[in-house]
Amino acid sequence: MEWFNVGRIVNTHGIRGEVRVISTTDFEDTRFAIGNKLAVFKKDEKRPIWVTVASARRHKNFILLTFEGMDNINLVEPFKEGILKVTMDQLADDELEENEYYYFEIKDCEVFSEEGERIGVIIDILQTGANDVWEVKGAKKMHYIPYIEDVVKEIDIDNKKIIIHVMEGLL
Repeated sequence: MEWFNVGRIVNTHGIRGEVRVISTTDFEDTRFAIGNKLAVFKKDEKRPIWVTVASARRHKNFILLTFEGMDNINLVEPFKEGILKVTMDQLADDELEENEYYYFEIKDCEVFSEEGERIGVIIDILQTGANDVWEVKGAKKMHYIPYIEDVVKEIDIDNKKIIIHVMEGLL
């Protein structure tokens, strides 16, 4: 079964079973919706524990979650440093609009200029609020490419290749 990370449990919060999650998903509203099922992979364990989201709220840079039937800190304490994941089947429920992609589809894509010059490989995606910014590891340095229409000209997920327009000052 293929798994996709959606968050990392970094700590508990309070005594009523809340966990602090750093989100690694591009669909927080869907992944952490009440009633959604998530797989918790505890640190150093290969088998998941399935949980159902009972509540979710944002708090500073975290998402605070509780799970059905786990309303006590002692029940969620073992989840610390665990990873929250979903299956490929759960991804199929998402409705992507035109020019929307999953992060895992964009990461590891090679980036080229319109002239065919290789710029590097996307290693991370930064969320800025206005638009995502792709962190591209070049041969000699890092580049930060905004995911905007004026820059990104073509995305070929199947071949892991992206063509961009190199605006003045971008690189």
